[in-house]
Amino acid sequence: MLHKQLQNAGLSENEAKIYLAALELGQTSVSRIARQAGIKRTTVYLSLENLKERGLISAIKKDGKTHYFAEDPRDLERIMEERKKEISNLIPQLLAFTNLIDNKPEIRYFEGDEGIKEVLMKTAEVPNQEILMMFSDTYISDFGDDFFEKFYRPERFKKKISSRVLMPETQQMHELSGKNVEHLRKSKFLPPNFFKINIEMLIYEKNKIAIISYKEKFSFIIDSKDIHESFKSIFETLWAGAK
Repeated sequence: MLHKQLQNAGLSENEAKIYLAALELGQTSVSRIARQAGIKRTTVYLSLENLKERGLISAIKKDGKTHYFAEDPRDLERIMEERKKEISNLIPQLLAFTNLIDNKPEIRYFEGDEGIKEVLMKTAEVPNQEILMMFSDTYISDFGDDFFEKFYRPERFKKKISSRVLMPETQQMHELSGKNVEHLRKSKFLPPNFFKINIEMLIYEKNKIAIISYKEKFSFIIDSKDIHESFKSIFETLWAGAK
C-alpha cells in the first residue's frame, strides 16, 4: 500500500492518506479530501497544516474558499534529505547525552542470603586483584562462616586474590587474624568504640564497591570509578592509622 510506504518515509498515517487523496483529486476542497481519505474533516485540517509546513501541500483562495493541492511527489526526497541532515546534526548532542548517562553510577540491589552469596562471588570474579575490606564480627552471628569456608575463600585462593581487612579490635577478630597467611589476607585493627560498623564493605576491581548487611539480609554493588576512588582513599587513611 502506498500510504504505508509514505509512513515509512516519515508521514503519519493520516498525513499519508490525505497526501494521496490530494494527489488523486488535484486542486480541491477539504471536504472532498476528507471523503477520499476516509478521515473526519476536523482531523484533516491539522494534517493539512502539517503537510503545508513540510511543503507537500499548498493552498489557494478560489471563489472565497480555500482549496488545497498536492505538490510534486519528488519533494519527498527533499524531506528525507532534510530529515537525514537534521539527524546527522543531532548525533553529536545525542552521543554527549549518552556519555552523561554512562557516567552515572550503576547500582544493583540484591536481597536475602542468596543475594549476599551472589554479591560475594561477584567480588571474586577478577583474578590477581586485591580486595579492600571493612567488616565486623557480626557476619559470624548473622550469616555464619560456612559459605566463606566452602565457596568464597576457595574461589579467592584459586584466583590468587589477596585482601587487606580493617576490623574492630575484639577477641573474635584477633582469632580470625591468626589465619591471615593461609587466607591470603593482611589485617589491621581499629578501636571498637571508634570503628562501629555493622556491615561489610568490599572495595574491589577498579570501580566497584559491595556493601552487605548480613543482619538485614540485603546487599548492593555500586559501579563508579569516582565513588570507588573516594572509598579507597578513606580505607587507606584508616589503614595508615590502624594497628
